[in-house]
Amino acid sequence: MRSQAYVENLLSEADVIINGARPWDIQVHDAQLYAQTLARGNLGLGEAYMRGWWDCEQLDEFFHRVLRANLGAHIQPARFFWHHLKARLLNLQAGKRAWQVGQHHYDKGNDLYQAMLDERMVYTCGYWQQADNLADAQRDKLELICRKLQLQPGMRVLDIGCGWGSFMKYAAENYGVRCVGVTVSEAQVELGKRLCEGLPVEFRLQDYRALNEPFDAVVSIGMFEHVGQKNYRTFMRVVERCLQRDGLFLLHTIGRNRDVRGTDPWINKYIFPNGELPCLAHIDRASRDLFCAEDVHNFGADYDTTLLAWWQNFERNWPQLKTSYDETFYRMWRYYLLSCAGAFRARDLQLWQWVFSKPGLSGGYHRPTLAHH
Repeated sequence: MRSQAYVENLLSEADVIINGARPWDIQVHDAQLYAQTLARGNLGLGEAYMRGWWDCEQLDEFFHRVLRANLGAHIQPARFFWHHLKARLLNLQAGKRAWQVGQHHYDKGNDLYQAMLDERMVYTCGYWQQADNLADAQRDKLELICRKLQLQPGMRVLDIGCGWGSFMKYAAENYGVRCVGVTVSEAQVELGKRLCEGLPVEFRLQDYRALNEPFDAVVSIGMFEHVGQKNYRTFMRVVERCLQRDGLFLLHTIGRNRDVRGTDPWINKYIFPNGELPCLAHIDRASRDLFCAEDVHNFGADYDTTLLAWWQNFERNWPQLKTSYDETFYRMWRYYLLSCAGAFRARDLQLWQWVFSKPGLSGGYHRPTLAHH
C-alpha cells in the first residue's frame, strides 16, 4: 500500500486521479502497477500498460500532465544506472548495430505504415502552419524543405535515411532534381522503389558512413535520432565530404532540452533500439568548424498534431491490421504514439530543422515562407 500511496500523491501533482472520472485519469486493474513503476520507471509503466494492468482514455493528455509536472524526477530506479552507463561507454550505433533499428522497427511491415501514414508515406513531423489535415501538413513540410535547400532543376541531392522515398519523390517531381537515398531498412527500399518508379531516384541499402561522392544538396529527415552521440561528428564529416562547396545541408531531427545519454528505456526496448536524441549543444559541437549554421527552426509543437493524426489512422485501420498484429502490439503502438504526442505537447521534446552551409552564404540566408494555397 505504501507504493500505491506514493504514486497517488505523485500523480496528484499532475492533477491525475487513480480511478478518476476524467479522460486523463488512469484506471488501475492490477495493483502490481505501483511497485513496477517505482522500480522500473517508464519501462515498468509501459510494460504494465501492454499487459492491461491499467488504462487511460486520453493517454496523450495523461503524459502531457505527468511530463509538465516533471514527475519523472521523483522516480529514479537504480536499474536505469546500467542503461545510462551502457550508452556512455558503448557505441550502440556502430557497425552491425546500426542495422538493428531497420530490422526491428522499419521492417515491421509496410502494411502497418501504409495504414498509419499519409499517402506519401512520410514518417516524420508534418508542418501545420497552414494545413488542417495530415496530407497537406506533410506536403507543406516537403515543400518547405525543398525551398530551404534552394533546389534547382538538374541538382543531385543526397537523402540520408530516406525512408520510403517521400522527399525524393516530391523533390524529383516538383523540382526536377536527381536523388540518391540511403536507408538500413530492406522493407523501405522494396516499397520505395515501387513508389518512385520512373523517377531519377536511386535507393541504396547502405550505412551512411560508406558515402563518399559529391552532391549539390544533402538532406536528412528524421534519421539523426538513430546516429548516437558517439557518431555525431562522424555523421557531420560524412556530410561535409559529400556536399559541394556552395551546397546546403538540411538536418531535420527530434531533439530534447537536456544533455543526457541514452533514450527512454521503454522506447529503446520496444520501438527504436539504440536511439538517442540530441540537444542543441550536441549538434553545435558536431558541426563546428565544418559548417556555418544558417538557420534553426523549431516547430516541435506540430509533432503533437502529427502523432494524433497517425493514431487516428492506426485506430481506424486496426480492424484490417489485427489479422497480422495482436492485442499486445495494439496497446504497445497506442502507448508509443500517444505518449510521444504528450511529450511534444509538454514541450519536453522538440523538432528542429537546421540549415547548414560550408563557408557561410555571402549576404546571409533568408528562411523561405510558404505561400498560401
